[in-house]
Amino acid sequence: MRIAMISEHASPLAVLGGEVADGQNTHVAELSAALAAAGHDVRVYTRRDAVDLPVTVRAPDGYDVVHVPAGPAEPMAKDALLPHMPAFGRWLAQRWRGGDWTPEVIHAHFWMSGLAALAAGRRTGVPVVQTYHALGTVKRRHQGAQDTSPPGRIRAERELGRAVDRVVAQCQDEVTELVRLGVPRDRISVVPSGVNLATFAPLGPAVERDPGRARVLTVGRLVERKGFQDVIRAMPLVPDAECVVVGGPPEGLLETDPHARRLRALARECGVADRVRLVGAVPREEMGRWYRSADVLVAAPWYEPFGLTPLEAMACGVPVVGTAVGGLTDTVLDGVTGDLVPARDPRALGAAIRGLLDDRIRRFAYAGAARDRARRSYSWAATAQRLAEVYGAVAAVRRPTRVVA
Repeated sequence: MRIAMISEHASPLAVLGGEVADGQNTHVAELSAALAAAGHDVRVYTRRDAVDLPVTVRAPDGYDVVHVPAGPAEPMAKDALLPHMPAFGRWLAQRWRGGDWTPEVIHAHFWMSGLAALAAGRRTGVPVVQTYHALGTVKRRHQGAQDTSPPGRIRAERELGRAVDRVVAQCQDEVTELVRLGVPRDRISVVPSGVNLATFAPLGPAVERDPGRARVLTVGRLVERKGFQDVIRAMPLVPDAECVVVGGPPEGLLETDPHARRLRALARECGVADRVRLVGAVPREEMGRWYRSADVLVAAPWYEPFGLTPLEAMACGVPVVGTAVGGLTDTVLDGVTGDLVPARDPRALGAAIRGLLDDRIRRFAYAGAARDRARRSYSWAATAQRLAEVYGAVAAVRRPTRVVA
C-alpha cells in the first residue's frame, strides 16, 4: 500500500541525525520503518526548515522523507507554523495530482498536519487518518495561561475529528478526551505506539554507576509538565539513592538552560544536590545503556498523551514508578510491571520509589513482567500491522474528489 505520512514539524530525520526530537519524531520514524519492512511504500512529508535540504531523502530504514516548501526555509517554533498549513496542503495536492506517485491513504500526525492532510485529501480523493499525539483541551487544562497554542486549536481539532475518515488514539484515556471533544466514538480506533525491541532489550552494555547506591532514572524533555521537579522533591524520601535526569540540551549547555538551573536549585533546596545528576541530551542509540543501568525508571508527568520512555525502560527489563495519567495507565500495569501514583504528589512518589527499591523480590518480579509486556504487546511490527488494517478499511471507501479553490 502507498502510505503518505504527514508530520509537519517533526521530521524522522531528526531522530536519525541526533537533533532535538520528541516522541512524535520517534513515532513517525519507527512506524514508517516498520511499515516499510512489512512491504508498504511509505513517504513522510515534513516542512523544509533549511535551504540546503534536498527535496527527497531516502532513510536507511526503507522509506522516503520529502521536504515540503511551506513557509521560510528555516527553523520555526511549532506554534508558529499554522499560517503555512494551507500552502503545505496545496503543495501535497499538486504533487500527487501531477506526479507518478499518489498515496492510497494519508496519515496525519499532530493537528496542524491534519489540516494540511485534509485539504490535500479533499483535492485528490485520498482518505485521511488522524493521530493527534497531544490534544489542545488537555494542554489548556494543565497549562492554562502558559499554553502557547494558536487560539483556534481546540476548534480545529474538533472539526478534524469529525471530518477525517478515522482517528487513531494511542490509549483509552485519549478516547475519553476525544469523545468529550465531540469526535464520534465509532470513528476512533485505538492503536498504541510501539517500542524498538532491538534497541531496547535487557541484555547489553550499561552505563557505569556506583554499585553501592541505587539508581533512579528519569527521562524526557526538560519541560515543566514532565514532573522532574516532583521527582527531585521525592528524593529526600529515598535516602542513599541517586537520581539521574536524562534530557534537555547537551550537557555542556545545561548551565545556561533555565529549566535545568531551576532543577539544580531545587535539588540544593531539598538537600539532595549531591544525589541528583543532570546529564543532558543522550543520543537515542545510547539510551538502552542508561535504562539498563537503572534500578527503577520514574515517569512523573502531569499529563502524557502516551509516553515512550516508560515503555523503553520496560523493554529493557526495568520496573516503572509513574503517575496515573494518559498513556501510562495503559502501558504500566499497576502492581504488575510497576506502581502508579497520583500526579503532582512528591510524597506518594517518594514512598512508591522507596518501597520498590527496598523490596528486591517485588522489583525483580516487576522487571520480568515489564519486559514480557513490552515484547508481547508493544512491538512496532504489531503496531504497523494494526494500522495497516485501519488503512485498508478506509482506503476501501475512496472519497470523491472535491474541487477546492
